[in-house]
Amino acid sequence: MTPDTVMMIGRQALEMALMLAAPMLLVALMIGLLVGVFQAATQINEMTLSFIPKLLGTAAVLLIAGPWMLKELVGYTRQLIESIPSLVG
Repeated sequence: MTPDTVMMIGRQALEMALMLAAPMLLVALMIGLLVGVFQAATQINEMTLSFIPKLLGTAAVLLIAGPWMLKELVGYTRQLIESIPSLVG
């Protein structure tokens, strides 16, 4: 296995991780920003106020995008497993 192949596999793995994590992270970021603006406007300084909306938003994204995420992950894993003979030989 050449170093270029190892780098390619690593790059693909990082791209897959970013692609799968991005929807949930972006929703949590947006909800956190909205709750932060609400807290600043109302001067409510409760640290746990943003936890439940973030949890619900992340769960909603997981329910909506979950099948797509699973399909992408299974496709990547299948591609990786099928490429093992060419990597070894």
